[in-house]
Amino acid sequence: QVQLTESGGGSVQAGGSLRLSCEASGYDYSSFCMAWFRQVPGKEREGIAAIYTGRGSGGGSTYYSDSVKGRFTLSQDSGKNRVYLQMNSLKPDDSAMYYCADGGLFTGSCHLRSRLYPHWGQGTQVTVSS
Repeated sequence: QVQLTESGGGSVQAGGSLRLSCEASGYDYSSFCMAWFRQVPGKEREGIAAIYTGRGSGGGSTYYSDSVKGRFTLSQDSGKNRVYLQMNSLKPDDSAMYYCADGGLFTGSCHLRSRLYPHWGQGTQVTVSS
């Protein structure tokens, strides 16, 4: 059974940092795209970062939305089937429920559309105060 477990959410003041972690279990997570999405009530889920976990060409490539580019960094620890989202220079607008997603097909890049990811974690809340 595929399971994604997120951790690392919490509350922080604007300008601060948090690191989210997502661990995949129950299947071989390599050769897929893993991604982070976020959602606030009443708004659509927003894709913010993705990484290709394959070991071949393109492995480790990362992709970011404009809203987080330059502030967030996605990395992987393939030995532990885990990815990390380092979030720096946080803003109140970054407050949301953050979800890890997996199983996205790599087609030369990883896309940030939620419908492309079949597996999801339960989410972890991030709150940034001004």
